[in-house]
Amino acid sequence: MAHAAPVSSGATPDVFGPRAHLVAKWALPVVLGLIFGFWAAANRRYGGPITGWNLLFGWLCALVFVVAYAVVREVARRLPCERHAMLWAAFTGVATGFLISQSPYVSLLRAVIPALAAALGVFVMLFYRYYTRADMADRHVT
Repeated sequence: MAHAAPVSSGATPDVFGPRAHLVAKWALPVVLGLIFGFWAAANRRYGGPITGWNLLFGWLCALVFVVAYAVVREVARRLPCERHAMLWAAFTGVATGFLISQSPYVSLLRAVIPALAAALGVFVMLFYRYYTRADMADRHVT
């Protein structure tokens, strides 16, 4: 007996519920922000003692990262796929350059080149992803 093959809608199945998505929407930037703040403070400390100013710097970096991440996420979803990828690439490049520049004895060129490389990699990856999944009528990411 022959059975009809299931028809694929092309969309990936949603395994998690709305509550899990809401938690992940805010947990991801907070966790990434804490990692970013710790990393920036560790780079600036450069093996020296942990001070109150160093802790304050790390917490402020984490806060700024979380706020910037949330702003970029909200602005990017309204943009066409090319600008969407460009905004995330710029965010990645700035964050990478900032982390590298916090290390002592780092020249501007030594901070900019890896930041540009990271931004270019993120742009190429996201441009491909968003362009292949875009609604071609208005070219927004679906």
